[in-house]
Amino acid sequence: MFIDSARIHIKAGRGGDGAIAFHREKYLPSGGPDGGDGGRGGNIVFVADDNLATLMDFRYKKKYAAENGQNGAGKRCSGKKGQDLVIRVPRGTLIRSAENGYIIKDLSDDTPFIAAKGGKGGWGNQHFATPTRQTPRFAKAGLPGEEFDIRLELKLLADVGLVGFPNVGKSTLLSMISAARPKIANYHFTTLVPNLGVVYMGEGSSFVAADIPGIIEGASEGAGLGFEFLRHIDRCRLLLHVIDVSGSEGRNPAEDFEKVMLELRNYSTLATRPQIVVANKSDIGSDGLEELQKLCEEHGFPIYPISAATGEGVKELMGATWELLRTLPPVTVYEPEEIPAEPLPDPTERAFTIKRNDHGDYIVEGAWLEHLVNSTNFGDYESLTHMQTILRKAGVFDALEERGVEEGDIVAIYDLEFEYIK
Repeated sequence: MFIDSARIHIKAGRGGDGAIAFHREKYLPSGGPDGGDGGRGGNIVFVADDNLATLMDFRYKKKYAAENGQNGAGKRCSGKKGQDLVIRVPRGTLIRSAENGYIIKDLSDDTPFIAAKGGKGGWGNQHFATPTRQTPRFAKAGLPGEEFDIRLELKLLADVGLVGFPNVGKSTLLSMISAARPKIANYHFTTLVPNLGVVYMGEGSSFVAADIPGIIEGASEGAGLGFEFLRHIDRCRLLLHVIDVSGSEGRNPAEDFEKVMLELRNYSTLATRPQIVVANKSDIGSDGLEELQKLCEEHGFPIYPISAATGEGVKELMGATWELLRTLPPVTVYEPEEIPAEPLPDPTERAFTIKRNDHGDYIVEGAWLEHLVNSTNFGDYESLTHMQTILRKAGVFDALEERGVEEGDIVAIYDLEFEYIK
């Protein structure tokens, strides 16, 4: 089954917590704090894989999470880093933000891409020893990893795209010029998925051609199969517009040309892409060839009468295609777009907000405050004192009093609730 788009949720690993430990050794009863740091959480890494041709693997599994970092230990032992989760996708896959559709990365090269970074590990209590606080009984918790929804969108990496109405001979032409063996039959919509083929023009010279499922009227608005697969023409440097000039189905070649051009214009700027018109089935008949040639002259497109079934004119067509490709820029690689991303919580950032709920309680919020609460050992007096000192220096207590807090009022800082005491 060919799947070319998927929405998934990715979550990088959380950093390990710092350890609370004290050095113990014979004849050295008070060795001081030696809690190690937590390990960093694993990243979510995407890699392009040429052995994959579809996003079918993402149809059923929607959530991907990397390993958390391990907690620190005594003897200043740092926790092990969480293992990265490597996700393999077909080459040419775009990673987009599910929220706004911005392009995060175009996976068209061999460089692994870190889509979500793991959280930093927390400090062990060895970092908090001071001359006046020689036995700190608290450590920092690890930071959470990045977590969000993304959309994967496959755009085939092909130099040449074969476009046209159903049953005009695109699959037959692809089978003649490459080793690809698409399904070929004398009925509409024989091709239900894009097919790729490599065309060899000589030693060291080749290009990739893609047979795109038949486009019909209204394809750019969702009709038929064209809307699903028009995206695969986006990267093509050159279009081979295949038209049936035999009249075997009672169609007018010139009208077919105009209808397909209209769909390409409505979808995007595909109508301005360099194009060669392929007048196929000329061995059966060519009643509409003259009118089509005049139309191609008006648009500035070269036209080549061929018979994909017998091979007549195919060699000349491939020669012209190769010569034109040599003058065109390489396959499009999309640049990442600026995304207003949510940064990881920074413990050095002291911004916070204060609001009141329906019960009159004071709600204090800030990314660093959540990290502070998670890092506090509420069963230890020194740890509580350390937290209160940070809140006072950050101006939280002053801001609460400016908002009119009274003694006995409830103040909530994430999972922590307490009565305010002046």
